[in-house]
Amino acid sequence: MSMFRFITKKPLWKNILAGFILSLLILVGFLLALNLITNHGEYLVIPDVKGKNYKAVKDDLERKGFDVVIQDSIYVDAMLPELIIKQFPEPDATVKVNRTIYLTVNCSVPPTINMPNLVGMSFRNAIIELKSVGLKLGDTSYADDIAKNVVKDQLSHRQSLKPGSPIRMGTAIDLVIGVGLGGDAIPVPDLYALTFQEAKMVMEVNGLVAGIITLDEDFSDSSLGYVYWQNPSPLNDLTQPNTLRAGQLMDLKLSLAKPMNRVDSIK
Repeated sequence: MSMFRFITKKPLWKNILAGFILSLLILVGFLLALNLITNHGEYLVIPDVKGKNYKAVKDDLERKGFDVVIQDSIYVDAMLPELIIKQFPEPDATVKVNRTIYLTVNCSVPPTINMPNLVGMSFRNAIIELKSVGLKLGDTSYADDIAKNVVKDQLSHRQSLKPGSPIRMGTAIDLVIGVGLGGDAIPVPDLYALTFQEAKMVMEVNGLVAGIITLDEDFSDSSLGYVYWQNPSPLNDLTQPNTLRAGQLMDLKLSLAKPMNRVDSIK
C-alpha cells in the first residue's frame, strides 16, 4: 500500500514521464540483447568445401562460426570416402554468424543392395543394369552356348550370385557369356596385312567374332588400320593349323601402315 501511496502522491504528468522512461529503457535493453543473440552486423563468407574431407573441414567451419549438418549421405564409387559432394549455401555466399551449412557426404561404407538378375540378358544390357544399380563389371569369361552374347551366370569371388542376394554397392561382378558356338572346328584364318574391314569380312564368313582390337598410337580410326598381329595365329608352335569353332573370338592389333614383312611369327 505504501508503494501505491507514493505513486498517487506525485502529479500525474510525473507518473506518465516515469512510465515512458521505464518503457524506453526496457526497449533499449531488449534491442541490445537481441543484437547480442543474433550477432547483428556480423557476417561470414561461405567457404568452398566441396571435394574436401568432411572430418578435415568440420572443426574449421565450427571455429569460424558455422553450424555443420550432414544433410545426406550417398555413395559414389569414384570418390574417396567422406568426401563432401554438395554444400548449401553455395560457396562465396554471405551469411550471418551461426548460419548452418548443410553437406552431402560420400559414404565411408558402401550401402548394401540386392543383386539384380542378369542371367538371360544380353551382355550390353547387363552392363547397363550393373551401372544403374552401382555395381561394376569385373572379368568376363565365355561358355559354349547356343545363345550368343547372352549372360549365362553372374559371379563374385568365383561364386554364383543368386538374384536378390545382398551385395555391397561398387562390387565387381564377373559375367559368363554364351558364345553361340557351332559344332565343327575350322582352321584359324590368316588375317595378316588385311585391312580391318577385310579381316572382319573373313571372320564373319567363318562365323568368328572380333575380340580385343588394339590400335597403334599414331591413329584412332580402326577402319584405316591393317592387321599385323592376331591371336590365335593360323599355325601353332609345331606349324600345325590352329582351329576355332564358330562364335569364338579373335584379337587383333592394327597399324596405320600396311605391314610388308612378316616378323618370324604373328603369334
